Amino acid sequence: MGALGAGIALALWLPGWLQVFEARTWDLRARLFAKPGVATSQVATILLDQKSLEWGKKENGLSWPWPREVYTAISDFCARAGAKALVLDVFYTEPSVYGVSDDQAFAAGLQKSGHVVAAMNFGSEQATDTAWPADDARPGLTVTGLQDWIQRVHPRRLSFPRAEFPIPEVFKSAAVMANAYLAPDSVDRVYRRGVLFNTFNGRVVPTEALAAFEVGNPGAHKLSIVPGLFTVDGLHVPIDSEGRAILRFRGPSTTHRAFTAAAIVQADLQLQSGDAPAVDPALLKDRYVFFGFSAPGLFDLKPSPMRGDYPGVEIHATMLDNLLSGDFMRAVPTTLTVLLLVLLCVGAALAASAVSRAGFTALIYVGFLPLAPALSLAGYAAGYWLQTVALELGVVFSLVASSLASYATEGQQKRYIKGAFKQYLSPTIIEELIAHPERLTLGGQKRDLSIFFSDLQGFTSISEVLTPEELTQLLNDYLSAMTDIIEEEGGTIDKYEGDAIIAFWNAPLEQPDHAARAVRSALRCQAKLDELRPVFRERVKKDLFKRIGINSGPAVVGNFGSKKKFNYTMLGDAVNLASRLEGVNKQFKTFTMISSMVKDRMGDAFPLREVSRIAVVGRKEPVTVYEPMLPDVFEARKPVLEVFHRGLEEYYAGRFAQAISIFQTIADKDPPASCYLDKCKKLQAVPPESGWSGVWVMTEK
Repeated sequence: MGALGAGIALALWLPGWLQVFEARTWDLRARLFAKPGVATSQVATILLDQKSLEWGKKENGLSWPWPREVYTAISDFCARAGAKALVLDVFYTEPSVYGVSDDQAFAAGLQKSGHVVAAMNFGSEQATDTAWPADDARPGLTVTGLQDWIQRVHPRRLSFPRAEFPIPEVFKSAAVMANAYLAPDSVDRVYRRGVLFNTFNGRVVPTEALAAFEVGNPGAHKLSIVPGLFTVDGLHVPIDSEGRAILRFRGPSTTHRAFTAAAIVQADLQLQSGDAPAVDPALLKDRYVFFGFSAPGLFDLKPSPMRGDYPGVEIHATMLDNLLSGDFMRAVPTTLTVLLLVLLCVGAALAASAVSRAGFTALIYVGFLPLAPALSLAGYAAGYWLQTVALELGVVFSLVASSLASYATEGQQKRYIKGAFKQYLSPTIIEELIAHPERLTLGGQKRDLSIFFSDLQGFTSISEVLTPEELTQLLNDYLSAMTDIIEEEGGTIDKYEGDAIIAFWNAPLEQPDHAARAVRSALRCQAKLDELRPVFRERVKKDLFKRIGINSGPAVVGNFGSKKKFNYTMLGDAVNLASRLEGVNKQFKTFTMISSMVKDRMGDAFPLREVSRIAVVGRKEPVTVYEPMLPDVFEARKPVLEVFHRGLEEYYAGRFAQAISIFQTIADKDPPASCYLDKCKKLQAVPPESGWSGVWVMTEK
């Protein structure tokens, strides 16, 4: 039972299905253990908060955006204070609305400071630049081992194809240009990780944290990278295959010494007038200063483990803090996590199996359930991210499985249901009935289904030459092979009608990929019939072929019939269309046909060729139909299919002579092309009325 519990936990964890839950537990740990590091005092922030906006409007009549001379005051104050670096986490991508002189004065202030990092953005939709400015004389960074690392780990997000640069005045005046883009975790868009550099146009571009370190420590820097580790002047940063480091947050917003933009601007004005400043410049001496927005209306608040509206500039500050402190978090290796999971699960299962009384069982639960959370908390304290949810689920599954095994006699009702219905219902439905016996009643529900109809070609003539015993054996062999495939793909068999099979997906269990499952099942069934065809030929003296039609759409599915006897089946227009598509194969000499509704739901799961736009009997609206193929078959037939597609376009456009000349080149190789050749000749002889739409109207079911 321990192996079972570990296996289930691994099956949920390794594909990433537990990530969102694990992330929430990580955020709880981050808040619980948040505290200043050895370098936290070296980092400060200047925040343009709501109070600063109100001060600017009330005291100086400043509307938003502020003149850039206001930021010049911030730069000047940091320079006078002796700050190691000033990082401007602001995009100056548009000229100042106050005129060119405002930008020029701002640039002069930045150049005078000499320790300013300006921001550029790789993550903006407005990014259009594809090359680094050729006239930039500032040297770029060199990372030893970078190309070898890229070739070994293949990072997906390290390089950016486009960038958004600030205006030339700012670009030329800043000491270093830095990438300000932060990427959240894909699982829930929370910012827990960060990279220290990216590449663009063959150039290594530091992110704001590394740029601040570069400006604050002038001179050549030794940067190197190997799988799992990025090193900056002897400071080691554990990274993943994307170059991301796990941040160790220090606490809530303003944990780093924080000043408001209004207070710094006022202090600079006081210094210029000879008055004592309200903010002592010594407070910023030898500090790395980050300036950014924290006012809600300025849209730079991001979800973090600390809270949902954490200033983005403070995430950059946290990254530099972690770099200087040398205490980025580390992920526990997968192999070690798996080993620990197995040990916990086996231990829990053995302990639960060794007792039988309820009181002792409760004690085992109380002893084992807190183990995984306790280990994860200890791991965080030691600087490691240990997977909590996977470990806890493994322990829970092991304990529960062991307890259930000890009370196996309680499963008699389940065994009765399985024995009574296994000959009539699919395993998935039986499991649903075991979990919900109340569903053994009449009624249905509306679900989005993928519906499968298949029929053997010419089976009536085959049945006439076989004895009843031979016919029965043939059908059983054929239906068993096809049914196995359908059930392996998660399908539910609705019914058999002679040689016909009717099945559906996405009920009773939800299957988000139900369309792809249905198409895969059809292709596998055709491949299986190809394999069995020589065997069946010996028995019936002819080749067996089957036609399959698949449609997706809303249908009512449930138990229908009388109160004493009912079937789990489906009803609706989508079901009728699937049935029609199976028969439409005859018209085009195809064997598998799907509707555009199936195509839309399955995406790019399988290659297709468009066959036609058809109007079936009993349905007013036309539908586009396709023939799905396995990738290798599609590639082998690609030249013919491309010619067919060109002919189909001419047919749709009503250019029948051109379509004939195209289709006749492949008519002997492609049955649908031969059908279109005949159709186009008829239409050329008797042209259709005006308003040709290209729809092929079916005249029989």
